[in-house]
Amino acid sequence: MSDHIPFEIQSEIMNMLPIKSLLRFRSICKQWKSLIDSSDFIAHHNSSQQQRHLLVSYYDNDYKQKYVSIVDDHTFPQQKVFLTVPVSVKEMLEYDDYRIISSCHGLVCLYCDITHMAVIWNISIRKSVAVFVPRSDIYETTLGFGVCRETNDPKIVKIRYLNEWSRFDKVTCIPSQVEVFTLSTGVWRSPYGTNLPRKSFYYFPSDKVVVDGVLYWLATIRNNMNDGFKLIVSFDMTSEEFREITLPDDLSQTSRHRISMSYLGNSLVVCGYAKHAIYRDLSVWIMGGGVSNSFTKLFTITPNAILRGFRKTGEPIIAIQEREFWRRLAVYEPYSKRIDYLGIGGVGFQFKVYPYKETLILLGQPDNMVYNGSGRWRARYSD
Repeated sequence: MSDHIPFEIQSEIMNMLPIKSLLRFRSICKQWKSLIDSSDFIAHHNSSQQQRHLLVSYYDNDYKQKYVSIVDDHTFPQQKVFLTVPVSVKEMLEYDDYRIISSCHGLVCLYCDITHMAVIWNISIRKSVAVFVPRSDIYETTLGFGVCRETNDPKIVKIRYLNEWSRFDKVTCIPSQVEVFTLSTGVWRSPYGTNLPRKSFYYFPSDKVVVDGVLYWLATIRNNMNDGFKLIVSFDMTSEEFREITLPDDLSQTSRHRISMSYLGNSLVVCGYAKHAIYRDLSVWIMGGGVSNSFTKLFTITPNAILRGFRKTGEPIIAIQEREFWRRLAVYEPYSKRIDYLGIGGVGFQFKVYPYKETLILLGQPDNMVYNGSGRWRARYSD
């Protein structure tokens, strides 16, 4: 861009550019680097109309975890890119046995149960930071990850609770414990909100969903573990307040293996089979306008499939079971029941689909930083 173009105009032009171009422009001059690295530019660029992608996670025939990014536009699903987790990320996790906690604002949070290490990974700019998650032998721990919509600050939420084999009467003796890690401070602390979740909750190790700055978990009341009442626990990433959301009656008694969450636009979506249903269709419900306890049934999906997400057009993406341990990913048209396969197949029930847009969040972070929760030190990893 010419030096004769006012800097304000240059800024507006750069705000419309893709991530790859901005990363190159940082090396052209100090003024551009300072602009692109600024928190205001990162926040504004993050909220602008960037191209939408779908991150698909699954396991292949050799039970190796695979990741593929698909451009979600008129070319769908031709533009596929198979992603490789950077060596530095694997070294920070220390083991290959890790899982995705959730994805938000173009960031993915991975977690290793063995080392108690979480890694926040920006796919687009290949930057990552690691966070040590303190654990206790007394408690089970469920994690959630999201980004504060007001500050663009990534947060990890940790809830400690008694495991499913613990006696219910012990819950009154052992307090519920919630901690929040905020990347800007690098430390674990108590949440700002005062209404902590009930001590009697048990959290299912299923998908966590972040919708418009609110994190959601599936949970149940501890004394009703097997066939008891299911509900959703939400956590606002800005106010850090917890809330309870009642599921539709058809799903509140559903087995935990028959229910999952996703989102469409800015609304939470829950799907599942009615209790004891074997051959019935999968019911898909949407929470109305962000209003808790207000769900509307959208449609049903044919048997032997699970809902994994939605395209930006609103078409559901499902994983269809073809053999005992083999599923294929497809786009499903709920009214005509048309199925378009995406050319991705895998084993087990581990298909996950995360919509994302490219982001500059983490751009100002030192490479491969590791936070111990009370301070930080630099990790000496390299790709």
